[in-house]
Amino acid sequence: MNKETAFKKIRIKKGIYVLPNLITTASLFAGFYSLIASIQEKFVVAAVAILVSLVLDGLDGRIARMTNTTSKFGAEYDSLADLVAFGVAPSILAYNWAMLFYGKWGWIAAFMFVVCGALRLARYNIQIGVIESKVFNGLPIPAAAAVVATTVLFFDYAGVEGKFHNPYMLFFVVILSLLMVSNVKYYSGKDMKLFARKPFMSFFFLVLILIIIAAMPEIMAFVLMLGYAISGPLWWAGKFGRLKAQEAREKKKSRQAQRISERDK
Repeated sequence: MNKETAFKKIRIKKGIYVLPNLITTASLFAGFYSLIASIQEKFVVAAVAILVSLVLDGLDGRIARMTNTTSKFGAEYDSLADLVAFGVAPSILAYNWAMLFYGKWGWIAAFMFVVCGALRLARYNIQIGVIESKVFNGLPIPAAAAVVATTVLFFDYAGVEGKFHNPYMLFFVVILSLLMVSNVKYYSGKDMKLFARKPFMSFFFLVLILIIIAAMPEIMAFVLMLGYAISGPLWWAGKFGRLKAQEAREKKKSRQAQRISERDK
């Protein structure tokens, strides 16, 4: 028992890696700043802060892997920061921007987003190494937060100033929440080999997409994030349809084989 305690003390004295955890802290700060901006009804600023947090969240893990500074502490700290930046911050943004008008139903929908985001993070942490890395099990919480943020930016670009009075936002937030805790698979992009050689036309189309995004950032960001959120159910529907079609073909072949055998008799 004493040896185990001494070993833990030695591990604690080694400290933590500064750079990746500093980036995680910056992501947490952006999420917290989004909360402050939402309370002050600066909804566009709050939405941009969530997207900044999204970029920083993508950097900390990659930098940790590139510099071989991954740690259990960093993983746990990252999850806690994600809950604030991508769970609490977008739920408060959605509530103050569009769901405040509907009383308890508004804050219930906002809380549902937070609790589903927390469950999504907890499930992700225990499924690392169990689920294949090419897919996510359920809509990732950063993607759900980005959908909320880009929706605010899109409607601001469309001319909606201040708060947005629309009951469909309640259903929109609830659907995002359910997608996070669902078993719908989403492409993770972890098998993309960006440093490998690619055909020239692939590079050209990538540059073209970047130009379109730069020309219409509010519209394209909303379309891309909403498209990603929809891609999971569409992928599942396509897979389910192919499975049913295959079962129908097998049944048809079985009936044909049975008829042939009956004729031969």
